[in-house]
Amino acid sequence: MNIFDIIGPVMIGPSSSHTAGAVRLGRVVNKLIDERPLKKVEITLSGSFAQTYKGHGTDKALLAGIMGYKSYSPEIRDALSIANNRRISYTFKTENIKGAHPNTALIHYFLEDGSEGSMQGASIGGGNILVNRINGMNVEFNGDANTILIMHKDTPGVIASVTNLMHWEYESLNISGFHLSRDEKGGDAIMTIEIDSNPPEQLISDIRGIEHITNAILIRRV
Repeated sequence: MNIFDIIGPVMIGPSSSHTAGAVRLGRVVNKLIDERPLKKVEITLSGSFAQTYKGHGTDKALLAGIMGYKSYSPEIRDALSIANNRRISYTFKTENIKGAHPNTALIHYFLEDGSEGSMQGASIGGGNILVNRINGMNVEFNGDANTILIMHKDTPGVIASVTNLMHWEYESLNISGFHLSRDEKGGDAIMTIEIDSNPPEQLISDIRGIEHITNAILIRRV
């Protein structure tokens, strides 16, 4: 059981779902960006998020999380002006995302180096979140565990290479969750691996060195 389930999150703002959960969704994007300079974000809000985001400060909370602030950071109140000062362009729009949870945000980000990506997730209550799409592909994690996202080509042996590396070189790590998503057989794919403990950065470098893997990102607990 998450501590949020017992006492609720430590947070700035009126709503655990619309504020604390929104910050945590933004923080997932912050981890995906991995300290690279951010140029622009386009945020689509669906369901209840779309209806009440200004009154509940969801817009500020998402943007604060994207910039790396936490649910209890006082900077949340000034997130829009902070983003302006950092010359980060941002837009918010509302749209009914079919089949999405009522508190869903789709965040498309653009970096100074020309690269871009997207994350879709939902605030599901009590400050808890569920991330269900990265770069358009299905994933499933909640940010409560250290999570490794591995982008790769859907090629035989890639999963075995990753799990064998973790078993033989990092035997103290315990995998608590695994999910695989792919566009099509032989196409782009994403492995999502959740682990109980805090992995060393070297693990990510080692994974990136495996053939057919295009990138690996460690998302520490958000």
